[in-house]
Amino acid sequence: MGRMTEKCVLGIDVGTSGCKILALGLSGRILAAVTEEYPCYTPREGWSEQEPEDWWNGAAAGLKKMTSALDPESILAVGFSGQMHGMVALDGQLRVIRRAILWNDQRTDAQCREITESAGGEQALLGVTGNRMLTGYTGGKILWLKENEPENYAKVKCIINPKDYIRLKLSGKLATDVSDASGTGLFNVGKRCWATGLIRAAGLEPSFFPPAFESTEAVGKVTKQAAEATGLREGTTVGAGGGDAVISTVGLGLVTPGKIGVTLGTSGVAAMGLGSFIKNPGGMLQVFCGNQPGAYSAMGVTLAAAGSYQWFRNALGDRETLPAKEKGVSAFRLLDDEAKSTSPGADGLIFLPYLTGERAPLNDPNAKGAFLGITSLSRKGHFARAVMEGVAFSLRQVCGLMLGVDGVAAPDSIVLAGGGAASALWRQIIADVFALPVYTVFGSAEGGSFGAALVAGVTAGVWPDLKDASKIIRRESTTEPVGENVPVYERQYQKYVKFYDALKWSY
Repeated sequence: MGRMTEKCVLGIDVGTSGCKILALGLSGRILAAVTEEYPCYTPREGWSEQEPEDWWNGAAAGLKKMTSALDPESILAVGFSGQMHGMVALDGQLRVIRRAILWNDQRTDAQCREITESAGGEQALLGVTGNRMLTGYTGGKILWLKENEPENYAKVKCIINPKDYIRLKLSGKLATDVSDASGTGLFNVGKRCWATGLIRAAGLEPSFFPPAFESTEAVGKVTKQAAEATGLREGTTVGAGGGDAVISTVGLGLVTPGKIGVTLGTSGVAAMGLGSFIKNPGGMLQVFCGNQPGAYSAMGVTLAAAGSYQWFRNALGDRETLPAKEKGVSAFRLLDDEAKSTSPGADGLIFLPYLTGERAPLNDPNAKGAFLGITSLSRKGHFARAVMEGVAFSLRQVCGLMLGVDGVAAPDSIVLAGGGAASALWRQIIADVFALPVYTVFGSAEGGSFGAALVAGVTAGVWPDLKDASKIIRRESTTEPVGENVPVYERQYQKYVKFYDALKWSY
């Protein structure tokens, strides 16, 4: 059987657990997808590292499989998505100096405080970058390298992010894009350029940072050496791409204002596409450059979304777990059934989802979870439903931060993604809590690779812009809010938002 010759674009997503490559036909059909896994290293508690060469080996192996199924001549361009905030340090010969320090590494708290102080304090920092310096961001990692591994720091010629290393290996070009650069904490998001004054004030070198392209721009071409390693055609266009948290919203169609994207993964993400830069209220949100020139993206992350439901299943769902295995269904489905047996609002029971502290909308690492309003009539179904509702309340509160900013228009719908979106009950709860229709869309399960392919299509000239490209995104389900449920949830929400302050003294 011969290789497929249908014209397509590739999206490469350099994730934490593996590299996913997706081939997207120009009609919107997914032609092929492959994932290559690689390890993550934790040399100390709170540290998280990977070998960039593992990313490249995974990408090359995956591309070999793709090009054995696809005619390389049919591939119009290659786009990128990747885990944000990672630090890949390269020497003068563009060789990796040490393992990459990842987005979930927690070693840089002291360095983040130093950079904030060097900027003149948090408000001054927000005035430059639009974001607080979080421990996950790249900036603190570079300063940590300087202070703790001076022999490695002395070798540094350039610092790039994970997906940029794969582009370097494919094209020989040193570059990043404006969305990924936004997540370094050293980028002037409003002006879409490196914050060189801040970089110098932090004691770092502006020359370390590569050119930041718009996501849809072409950066280079596949080299002869890379073509031999991957099976791609030499000269294939290589785009700039974007950071995964931003480019995933492209796959949800959030390329223009008017919709909220909610992802119910282990953590919960609420995101909006913006037509212009906004000031970040108290630094509670992450405001990054978008993947379309002149566009921006605002998002807030609540730390335990579907993770809260998973905790509930593990801690209190023994009665459902064993029968689920016997019936060949998910324990979550059985818990959903119990939750459905209770009324909206869980008869007054409220859950605070602060199981691992909170990032947004509260930014309190010491916050604790809680059930409030327990009575002698409370059954497991009440608790299960309260968990789902509490997560929905938290995400609504995050969205409230965005909608409280001047110039941000109220949305007319929600696009839901992530594992929690598979629950019809959770989709209904989200619709009722937000009083907005909820949609799921084709491609959302593919994550960053789908968005990267759409962006690559614009790079290749298949679509003139991302607004046009997003027309191929089709709805899979629609959930309308139930009118009688909306006021019930409004009353519950108004109680919910007061409980954190009432309990904060105990944290």
